[in-house]
Amino acid sequence: MRNITIIIITGLSGSGKSTAIRALEDIGFFCVDNLPPVLLPKFIELCKASSGEFTKIAMVMDIRGGTFLNEYPDIFKDLRRKGQKIKILFLESSDEVLVRRFKETRRQHPLEKKGSVLEGIKEERDKLSELRILASEIIDSSSLTVHQLRELIKQLFSEFPKERRMTIILSSFGYKFGIPYDADLIMDVRFLPNPFFVSELRNLSGNDERVYNHVLNNDLAERFLKKFIALINFLIPQYEKEGKTYLHVGVGCTGGQHRSVAVINYLEKHLSKKKYPLRVVHRDFEKV
Repeated sequence: MRNITIIIITGLSGSGKSTAIRALEDIGFFCVDNLPPVLLPKFIELCKASSGEFTKIAMVMDIRGGTFLNEYPDIFKDLRRKGQKIKILFLESSDEVLVRRFKETRRQHPLEKKGSVLEGIKEERDKLSELRILASEIIDSSSLTVHQLRELIKQLFSEFPKERRMTIILSSFGYKFGIPYDADLIMDVRFLPNPFFVSELRNLSGNDERVYNHVLNNDLAERFLKKFIALINFLIPQYEKEGKTYLHVGVGCTGGQHRSVAVINYLEKHLSKKKYPLRVVHRDFEKV
């Protein structure tokens, strides 16, 4: 029998699983929502036995499956023992964002019961913690629009030529709002000159040329950027060799308005010259 590409989409309710499965459907995957875990091995056998019609399948399997959390370890282990490669895509978001999404859509969280939405979210996060450890890819959709999430999914799972380069996500953030859940590398730049203490720069952001120059045009910043860029240049090829499809680099300062934004913009200029697929997110610069 042929081997086929299998992606299991799972994660927290409200984090974008429906968006993810629609994106995979757009790039040629046969998609199934909420397949009972016990049917997965048989479903894979049927797809393999088909006349080549089903070569890429994706399915959402989550807390709605009832027995899913009890059955998935043995089922996944058995399939992998038989040589079947399965990629697990785990989607999550911050509690604050998930609560807002449920309120906006007026949907009930599947574990809400008689408690609050937040209680249901925390229970689900705890129940899925072991599955998260097994994930091939983890995406935090907190700061992503529906369109951005769709494009990211397509970038990760589209069939590219072998020379395809790893997608790099560059995000600035403020430590006062928490670090990005899904960042692979975190750099703290709170040691750089802070425009907050310059009255004419305080209400601007690192996207402004004056702030950018204040943060980066000094000996300390120049020495730091030289070392940081050298580290990034060293690490990217190593991650590519390991088959990593995307790398999320987070840079943080106190509020995510000045220093982190300027450094991310500098990284974007540097990495764009190397033709890496890039996506830049300034998560917190408008919160201050």
